[in-house]
Amino acid sequence: MKAFNKAPCVVAIAMIMMSSTAMAKVSKEEASQLGDTLTPVGALVTGNKDGSIPAWTGGITNMSLGKNYGENERVDNPYIADQPLFTITADNVEQYKNNLTPGQMAMFSAYPKTYKMPVYQTRRSFALKDDMYDVIKANATTATLTEEGNGVNNYNIAIPFPIPKNGLEVIWNHITRYRGGRAERVFTSIPVQKNGGYTKIKSKEISSIPETLRSGRNLKKDDNIRFYYIKRILEPARLTGTVTLVHETMDQVKEPRKAWIYNAGQRRVRRAPSIAYDSESTGSEGLATMDNFDMYNGAPDRYNWKLVGKKELYVPYNAYQLSSTDLSYDDIIRPGHINQEHTRYEKHRVWEVQATLKEGKRHVYAKRNFFIDEDSWQASIVDHYDAHDLLWRVSEAHAVQYYNVGVTWVAAEILYDLIAGRYLASGLANEERKGTQFDIDVKRNDFSIFALKRLGR
Repeated sequence: MKAFNKAPCVVAIAMIMMSSTAMAKVSKEEASQLGDTLTPVGALVTGNKDGSIPAWTGGITNMSLGKNYGENERVDNPYIADQPLFTITADNVEQYKNNLTPGQMAMFSAYPKTYKMPVYQTRRSFALKDDMYDVIKANATTATLTEEGNGVNNYNIAIPFPIPKNGLEVIWNHITRYRGGRAERVFTSIPVQKNGGYTKIKSKEISSIPETLRSGRNLKKDDNIRFYYIKRILEPARLTGTVTLVHETMDQVKEPRKAWIYNAGQRRVRRAPSIAYDSESTGSEGLATMDNFDMYNGAPDRYNWKLVGKKELYVPYNAYQLSSTDLSYDDIIRPGHINQEHTRYEKHRVWEVQATLKEGKRHVYAKRNFFIDEDSWQASIVDHYDAHDLLWRVSEAHAVQYYNVGVTWVAAEILYDLIAGRYLASGLANEERKGTQFDIDVKRNDFSIFALKRLGR
């Protein structure tokens, strides 16, 4: 089997084939809509009735912009000349409430004097490389959920359900969305106190799906493995040398996530069975659960998932300004919420999926409402409710299209705690020397226990 060396190649991709007797839910006739009335990943090609959401015309790429950025270069803001169409504030928020989530409305109530949303022209910038579109179209006719919905059968690389039939399929599209196959980045997470005080936590992470390892997917070693991940904390001094290694399994009920932590103070490796569900996220100072990372991750078995439908919402999008190296973290961090001057919101169609806790299951979030971008399958906003059905936390993903590699990622994830008045800003890289590196050479041994110990020392 040939591994990826530079870019995804359909011929080089091994199918993730797990046993299943279920039939594919999408016929070839339905799948033929992909690339026609639907985009190649399943969004509506057409715009909305009033034109505030335009038609998708292929997104943005190096070629469409006349750029020639390499895979590991930071990209410039292609919409730098855009000006806000209007700004939503506490004074006029009622006028726009039909296009806002309850969590967004709550932010205006919590911070009426300072919170605002600058709304810009909608730019449907999402694009993947052409060979990924072929992969996703093939997934449409082969992929099925496992019997309990805790994994996916017979899909390849990313987005198994471009024409979803239920809420769980939409969530799996978010979980498996394409992010380049492999990547390395240095980023900063900042738990922010009520008064705006903060301590930076700087980390370096490397991740790879089995197909993009140097040796490619090994059907035996990579059975039920969705990706490999390792993170080393670089700052502050009290946490330096702490390393987390994860072998992310597909069906985590069948085979729980494999995780290990190297503790620099103790100089030892230990298994970390609690890196899942609602255990506290490392370095979040109690502001986030493990499954808050990446807006949502992990096994979906504790919730019932209801597909509510599509909505048109103002969501964070094309956040090139927020990712600018001209900004320092002091420019971004403010008491209560980030500096909204540097944000950009656009009207987009999103899938709404409601997760409610199953009877007999435990989680600090009794209900979660997900609002997932139809173009990229990136969860844009998630509203979190406690056991008393009170809105507790609101998370936002400020998305950026890396048009040099055909990947949508985020400039920052922000998780606001409405009750505590604190928040967590993660994924920031404004002060880092390099942006996300996609053209990296990774081996399976880079995600071994030996590598974990080596990095810790």
